[in-house]
Amino acid sequence: MAITCHSVPVIRGKKFRYGNKMESILHLIIFLTFTVENGAAYGSSSISPQPEQIHISRTADQSEMMITWTTLAPASSSVVEYNFKGQPLTNVAKGNSKPYKTCGWKKRYIHIHRVKLKGLLPSTSYGYRCGGSDGWSAIYFFKTSKVGNQWSPSLAVYGDLGVGNAQSLSKLQTEVQNGDYDAVLHVGDFAYDMSHDESRVADAFMNQIETIAAYVPYMVCPGNHEFQCNFSNYRERFSMPGDNQGLFYSWNIGPAHIISFSTELYYFLQYGIEQLVNQYKWLQKDLEEANLPHNRSIRPWIITMGHRPMYCSNMVGDGCENHENEIRTGITSLKLFPLEELFYKHGVDLEIWAHEHSYERLFPVYNHKIYNGSLEHPYTNPRAPVHIVTGSAGCKYCHDKFKRDYGPWTAFRTLDYGYTRMKIHNFTHLYLEQVSIDKNNKVIDRVWIIKDKHGREAWASDDVVQGVPSDAGSLFKANSFKTMKNFNDIIEKYTNDLKSRNNPYK
Repeated sequence: MAITCHSVPVIRGKKFRYGNKMESILHLIIFLTFTVENGAAYGSSSISPQPEQIHISRTADQSEMMITWTTLAPASSSVVEYNFKGQPLTNVAKGNSKPYKTCGWKKRYIHIHRVKLKGLLPSTSYGYRCGGSDGWSAIYFFKTSKVGNQWSPSLAVYGDLGVGNAQSLSKLQTEVQNGDYDAVLHVGDFAYDMSHDESRVADAFMNQIETIAAYVPYMVCPGNHEFQCNFSNYRERFSMPGDNQGLFYSWNIGPAHIISFSTELYYFLQYGIEQLVNQYKWLQKDLEEANLPHNRSIRPWIITMGHRPMYCSNMVGDGCENHENEIRTGITSLKLFPLEELFYKHGVDLEIWAHEHSYERLFPVYNHKIYNGSLEHPYTNPRAPVHIVTGSAGCKYCHDKFKRDYGPWTAFRTLDYGYTRMKIHNFTHLYLEQVSIDKNNKVIDRVWIIKDKHGREAWASDDVVQGVPSDAGSLFKANSFKTMKNFNDIIEKYTNDLKSRNNPYK
């Protein structure tokens, strides 16, 4: 079926101003047609306690796996039966369920079930099914990862994947079920949008990715299209490590420490600044712990993933095409909570982004300056973090066109649909390649990042950040405010400015 890019109408009844009765009737017919078509498309007319939307995720413990699923009606129990692959499912783990009142005009309830499997053996294949006396799912399989750091994890990495136009889904499904990956990183923007049609679009999306997410840990971060109702669909449906409802967390795999965080907390301050404050505090602490000598020696690679990029060369990039943006340099005139300086200071090796519906690889860059390892081998001992923007998995909107003129830090870019493969080979070598769906799954870009040493000492020199105050990004800079009201006034003004220019449906 051909996919045509076009604007999708969003009808919000109270915003219409009807000129006459005939116009009112016409708008009502359009609204009812749109609603019925969506309802048929995403089909949630049947209410059942049958398990659906099954997906798995890692916890902080490598011997555990979290199983999450949904029922559209209450179920009497939340149970997973499991065993070694091919064996009768004689092991039983029990969990709990939580009703979720969906985001939309007419609230409906669905039920999110979570069961944690414990004491799993490393590098072992398991079969499992979930449900209970009200009904069971089909049997699915997963393989636990190896323990320790002396192995080479493979991950699929992408952002911006929707229910419609999910270009990369078929190829990813084949590779996941062939056992090609140890985890998937989905860098924000799901379904388009999870809240639409009383969150039935989210139901459809979670069922759609089940062919991937039920077989391999599906690790996520929020994007701008999850903003509705304070990211409730995202927070309720996914089960990430930590105590922050998946907005920010970290986990270890092989020789890498992966940090997931929310760029959206910088933009949707109508939900309160506390989430952003808490995230920045947490990031500082997590990066400090990851850089303790013992921790950095056993997991030298620090990789971050967040939705909106610091740099891009797209025509309309919501800030990443500009010299300064909120993610990179901080919010308000005081430049609070900047991430580029924080990540540089703590020696982050690789920064993964999405949001732009394209793929772009950057040379090592800090503060708009290129810090290649050498002219011939820019990614061998790079002197600043490497950035990858991978937001072309397949969203319902058009590609984000590139500017003709772009910064010197852009090494490669393409508008092809596709996704990124990442293999962390060992302490010194990390490999990335970009798969083009448009070009029949051809690898169109590849790069080795080779590092003899990691951390701040790997960078160019201290003078790169010379002049940056030691308290840059500190949480309140108390001496800068006569009263807390001063701070609140600044944040309120900044929030109002954001509302006037921010388009969450970009």
